Amino acid sequence: MEFGRVPEAELDSIDFPLPKEPAFNKTVLSGKKNKNAKVYVGCAKWGRTEWVGKIYPPKTKEKDFLQHYVEHYNCIELNATHYKIYGAKGIEKWSEKAKGKDFMFCPKMYNGVTHFGGLGNKKFLSDEFLRGVVAFKEHLGPIFVQVSDSFTPKRKEELFGYLASLPTDLQFFLEVRHPDWFAKDDIRQELFSFLKDNNLGAVITDTAGRRDCAHMYLTVPKAFIRYVGNSLHPTDYTRIDAWVGRMKYWLNKGMEELYFFMHMHDEATSPELTVYLVDKMNKECGLDLIKPKFWDDDKPDQGTLF
Repeated sequence: MEFGRVPEAELDSIDFPLPKEPAFNKTVLSGKKNKNAKVYVGCAKWGRTEWVGKIYPPKTKEKDFLQHYVEHYNCIELNATHYKIYGAKGIEKWSEKAKGKDFMFCPKMYNGVTHFGGLGNKKFLSDEFLRGVVAFKEHLGPIFVQVSDSFTPKRKEELFGYLASLPTDLQFFLEVRHPDWFAKDDIRQELFSFLKDNNLGAVITDTAGRRDCAHMYLTVPKAFIRYVGNSLHPTDYTRIDAWVGRMKYWLNKGMEELYFFMHMHDEATSPELTVYLVDKMNKECGLDLIKPKFWDDDKPDQGTLF
């Protein structure tokens, strides 16, 4: 992900601490720990050739990436569906790879709906997209609706009208990026209040160059977090520590579902930071999340040459 990327030399000068907990969230969370809360950790894509020989066995073919991915993560922020509408048959083949697992696919809305033209005439494309993704069945997680970086609050009526037209039996999360959504309190409050009133989630994006997108507002008792790291820079770890603390707080206050998606500007090192995250989450929150297992972890020590 390139959104919010800054030169590495600037990372140490960025104010990374997460914003204070909004008072708004008290109207969403029950205040009591939900013993049945679900926590999911994943990435945006399974098709990473950089992971062959790392968490995928050497010489793994691309067609087999997903069957290995589901052994390391329990969800995927599915970016593939942002670029193409998939039919039910293709979706079912993916879903089959997760059979018997508590694994969730979180498909991103097709960009033909969200990024090209207005939202007012997109019913056909939206219906076609949804007709495909519902084939995930029990493996269908929240659907991620992202509007373009240039989509401003001046188009709020168009956005609110489209969101209100979506099926209410599916869970949707919205990501807005234009700075004007966050700059003024009245606009920000109107957005999050609308989402809350319509049982729609608000995506939280934590990336170095756009701190306003890490807004920390919860509009449903579920979280959809897009974390963007910087190739294992020291700040990646302190930022993860802060997130573990916030997620622990939310889980203790009644959060029902939590999705954390690990992104990197260079995705090669996503597994390493995921291991750090999961180890911390398991320890601090009493969880038993799976984590990436590196391909040679089970190999016996070969010793040294001499």
